[in-house]
Amino acid sequence: EESDQDDSFKKKRSVCVIECVCVFGYILPDGPVDATLGSDVVLKTLLTNPEYAFMIWSFSDGTDQVNIATQGQTALKVNSRYESRVSVNATDGYLTLRKLTREDNGDYSLTVVSADGTTSTEPVSDVLISSDVSEAVEHNSTVVLTCTAKGSYLKFAWLNGNLPLVADNKRITLKNADTSSTLTVTGILRSDLTGPVYCTATNNLQKEKSAPFNLTVHYGVTISPTDTPRYVRAKSNFNLSCSAPSSSPAASFTWFHGEKQMEATGPVLTLEVIQKLGLGKKVEAFSCKAENAKTRRVIASSNVHGEFLTLSSPPSPDAISGVKLTGPGSTLVAGNSSTNLSCKATAGTVATTTWLKDGAPLSASGGRLVFSEDKSSLKIQPLQKEDGGEYKCQLTNPVSSEHDSFRLVVNFGPEPAAVQGKDAVEVNDPVTLTCSAQSVPPASYTWKLNGTLTAVKTAEYVIEKASFKNSGTYTCEAHNAVTGQNSTYSHTLAVKEGDLDGLSDGAIAGIVIAILVALAAAIGLTFYCRQKVP
Repeated sequence: EESDQDDSFKKKRSVCVIECVCVFGYILPDGPVDATLGSDVVLKTLLTNPEYAFMIWSFSDGTDQVNIATQGQTALKVNSRYESRVSVNATDGYLTLRKLTREDNGDYSLTVVSADGTTSTEPVSDVLISSDVSEAVEHNSTVVLTCTAKGSYLKFAWLNGNLPLVADNKRITLKNADTSSTLTVTGILRSDLTGPVYCTATNNLQKEKSAPFNLTVHYGVTISPTDTPRYVRAKSNFNLSCSAPSSSPAASFTWFHGEKQMEATGPVLTLEVIQKLGLGKKVEAFSCKAENAKTRRVIASSNVHGEFLTLSSPPSPDAISGVKLTGPGSTLVAGNSSTNLSCKATAGTVATTTWLKDGAPLSASGGRLVFSEDKSSLKIQPLQKEDGGEYKCQLTNPVSSEHDSFRLVVNFGPEPAAVQGKDAVEVNDPVTLTCSAQSVPPASYTWKLNGTLTAVKTAEYVIEKASFKNSGTYTCEAHNAVTGQNSTYSHTLAVKEGDLDGLSDGAIAGIVIAILVALAAAIGLTFYCRQKVP
């Protein structure tokens, strides 16, 4: 509504906005249509001499939809509410609405029913999801989601993320109506609507998807047990933790000494707090309770970190310190050597000794690996190349755990050498021959061509532009300076003219043989003829 005012008069002009449903060029042009209160307006269509049985104009004020007029082949039927104010052009379907009132403000739609019964429908719009609750409690809540949409002949579908949400007709049920669909979840679980949840509405014209919908489902509380040692070293940086990851929202914690609540909260109870409260001087039980403020569930966990959380003050086993894993200082060769590894601590009482190699548990196997009775030493005889690696010994007792590592180097090789590269190339082609042989330490390499030593002393023999003189047998020799062993491999390279491109070695040999045979036949024939001349 607009108004202009001066000293002599006041003028008012009301504007009524009529929004025509947009069908993307199918039936109606884009809206909205602006019109003045009290005036007439014509709502145009995109139809030209349509073949129809009925043309039906409808109006919606956002809540209810009513029929305005139905144009048949022979007559026009007008709703009593619009009598004398409405006319429909039977040729193009234009709707004329006279003497506009404020009640005429809203959405107008047109449905065309053809003679064969097919219908031009109102398109899909305003697809929305609403919930009867803003948040839910797992197992306790029933959640009702309602999807509404505008349009004709609607079909609804629900998605949980990218997957169809399927009703089981037990806990999860679906009920569809003309312009809505209701999803009911009884005893909701946190996994039911992991989401986001979407609703789609479809008719013959189009398909529309709702905005993503997320529902907060509160769950828990449950507590995850964790192992804790029975004894704790005095003045150590130690604490007890109470973990409740399966809780939404996060749980709150209280701690108990026996049956008595302690002046301590939070998921962590430190040894410092325990000692300040005068506790921990003898073997005692500690537990925690976790509570979810939304679900109101409380769990008392006497079994967190074991049946009971326990501490003790001295006497307790002495802490282990000064762990040293020692091994050989001499050079070891696979097949010819043996070795001993020894693991000792300078202080503390060792309860268990654990050996690992390259991070995996090590056990006596095949008779080559032998542990001493207390597992403080390991003998390997004879050594194999697989025995090389990182050895670790770990010494533990109830109050401490210490470890040390030693890298054992076992020299071997070289293993049988191999050469990778082309067998035949054309003149001016680049060539790279690569020699490899497993060896510890890494092998050194030399190359021979047709038995003559070359200047190349790397694993790769590189020829930038091949020539005929590069043809021959290349021999790679790998040498291990520690083991004194050698390994050789020979590779034959043929350098050919470019005219022979595409011919295999067999084909080239065949051509040469054929030429030689033909030449021999010609010589033989000439000799025979000369013998016959008188």
